[in-house]
Amino acid sequence: MPTITRDSLMTLEAYTRARKTLKPEVIAHRKQRSVRLGDHVHLQFEDEKTIRYQIQEMLRIEKIFEDEGIQSEIEAYAPLVPDGHNWKATMLIEYPDPHERKRELARLIGVEDRLFVEVEGHARVYAIADEDLDRENAEKTSAVHFVRFEFTPAASAAVRAGAAVKLGCDHAHYPSHVSLSPETLASLAGDLT
Repeated sequence: MPTITRDSLMTLEAYTRARKTLKPEVIAHRKQRSVRLGDHVHLQFEDEKTIRYQIQEMLRIEKIFEDEGIQSEIEAYAPLVPDGHNWKATMLIEYPDPHERKRELARLIGVEDRLFVEVEGHARVYAIADEDLDRENAEKTSAVHFVRFEFTPAASAAVRAGAAVKLGCDHAHYPSHVSLSPETLASLAGDLT
């Protein structure tokens, strides 16, 4: 997998010039790697391209050009890049109404640990969530989680060979599952070596 380093990033000036062309490409790429699970959970599967774009955007927005600041952004986001035997995603719990959101986030404590990927012919792989910090407390879960799905070599090979894959959740208050589209599956299969 390509590694994001200080030297592999564009300067602020170069990125600003290239941004108009890059942005639509990354948006299309992100859309292909985006999965809605039911009405209120959205997973954005990350890869080197999405995370590189995120870092470049943060550097641009914050006008960071010093090595120390750039390295700090790389260290914050690089762990979200899959490493060949997993998928990594940003999980968003979306309720537009603030009162409904507050109520549902209280009911959905632990939902991030009940997400799973099921590769045809293999056992469910449950998400490992929020390794950087705890994002829930006794009253509610967070609306944003970072999750990782670790695959066995056999499950990885099955995904690369075209096996059907479902994404699901078996939380008592959010039971849901969806089959990954062929386009999404093709993109995600590239994360597995």
